[in-house]
Order: sequence, then C-alpha cells, then structure tokens
Amino acid sequence: MQFDTKIAIVLNADLATWQKLNVTAFLMSGIVGAAPELIGESYRDGDGNTYNALAIQPVIVLASDVAGLRKIYERAVTRGAGMSIYTEEMFATGHDAANRAVVAEFGAADLNLVGLALREEKKVVDKITKGAKMHS
Repeated sequence: MQFDTKIAIVLNADLATWQKLNVTAFLMSGIVGAAPELIGESYRDGDGNTYNALAIQPVIVLASDVAGLRKIYERAVTRGAGMSIYTEEMFATGHDAANRAVVAEFGAADLNLVGLALREEKKVVDKITKGAKMHS
C-alpha cells in the first residue's frame, strides 16, 4: 500500500538506548494524537484474543547530531509542519503537565531538542529531514 504522507522520527544520535526508545514512544503518541485516523483496527489472533490497534502506516526512525536536529527543526517550522518535540529537560519530569511546563520555559531558539517527529507529504518530510541518517 502506498501512502501520500510519511512519518519520520528524528533522534539525537548521542542519546542512551533507553532514552531513544522513550523519546520514540512519546513522539509517536504525539503524531497519533494529532491524526487519530492513523490508527487501524484491533488485531485478533487465531484463538480469538484481541489486541490494540496499531498505526496503519510505517514509521522511519532517523538519527542526527544536535546541529542537524536543530536544522531539521528549523526547516519544519519554516514549512509550517506539525511536529511533536521532546527536549532534554523532559527526562527529569514524571508527567505530561511537567513536560509542558519545562518546554514552556524556553523560547523556540533555545529548546534543547533531543527528538522530533512529523507527518507530512513524503516530499516535504524528505526535504525537512535531509541530512539525517537511518537509525541503526
């Protein structure tokens, strides 16, 4: 199946593995929250057990250094792309309200970004994420 849009998550390559996984999960929840139509139908196994529905389209996970992540962020802002963001300070919080509070402490130019996610037309995502590499 072909999709007109692309979902990309870009992470700071220097994060610890647990941080990358945590940030990816949070960022994807933001993408789905902004586009609930991304969720398909529940899964059912051969025994009749039901499982939660998943996103209907693939997600690419990319890595970049801090400077590259900042460029990607700026390109996304310039193009008006909707984004989920995760900042360094959010690692020290324990809930959504605290996450929003630490983000609000910084202007856009001073956000300590460690990850971002976006879903836009494929060509737009490719232009925005140029320079990031597939996460390995």
